Amino acid sequence: MKVSKSGYYKWKYRKDNPSIKEISRQTEINLIKEVHKEHPSHGYRWINSFIRNKYGVFMTDNHVHLCCKYENIRSQGKHYQWKKPGEEQQKFNNLVWNGWKYLSRPFEVIVSDMTSFWVKGTYYELTLYFDAWNKEIVGYGLASRKGAISSYYDGLNQVLNRIKKEQTEDLIILHTDQGSVYSSASYNKLIEDYNIERSMSRAGTPTDNPVNESLNGWIKEELMIDFNLKKCDNVPKLIEEYIYYYNNERPSCALNYKTPIQYKIESGF
Repeated sequence: MKVSKSGYYKWKYRKDNPSIKEISRQTEINLIKEVHKEHPSHGYRWINSFIRNKYGVFMTDNHVHLCCKYENIRSQGKHYQWKKPGEEQQKFNNLVWNGWKYLSRPFEVIVSDMTSFWVKGTYYELTLYFDAWNKEIVGYGLASRKGAISSYYDGLNQVLNRIKKEQTEDLIILHTDQGSVYSSASYNKLIEDYNIERSMSRAGTPTDNPVNESLNGWIKEELMIDFNLKKCDNVPKLIEEYIYYYNNERPSCALNYKTPIQYKIESGF
């Protein structure tokens, strides 16, 4: 490889005496690498949003993308996409249908579903309750026995306590699938004294609840990859810490990369 003597010394000088711009770029790359190491399931847009919210460092998405390409930083997570459901076979009492994009306030629609996982030989079921408007987790329950109903009731009671505390009087729709717990008389009896109407997805149609289905996928992936759930010694404590992180620190693409709490406050609620 032929390199002139002057060219070599210029390269050596730049290497030993980096410019302010090069130093700044390396600092940004180090910060991006640090965030990616802690949250490897996310891509460059999410990383940039997280850095902007937590550290107050402002970069363009394109700049972060180029830095990620330079350092070969790639999201380790899968991307969840839902296809349009097929023809409806049976009719159910679905009060939401395609109105997910038209929600205008907190506690307009609450959605819930359960996800399960194994940690060190113990089976867990995590039931989550989301506010569909800002994707905030407003209630959750964790059980370490298959088929336990306590996680459903614990999460619902948290939701009801929030309603009491915030004195929410507007109509609330609670949307779930047609699972045995959600359909039971005892479960629905808990909401009789509240201004809550029940809504259910069609049988075998998870796309009727796209908010919950997509978030459950991301959350489970984050817990496994970013929070190392598989090797956790105290699962309840980790879940509690994750819920706080999710609501207060985790930027959401659906909220223009704001956290659920940040979006709520900036919307005037």
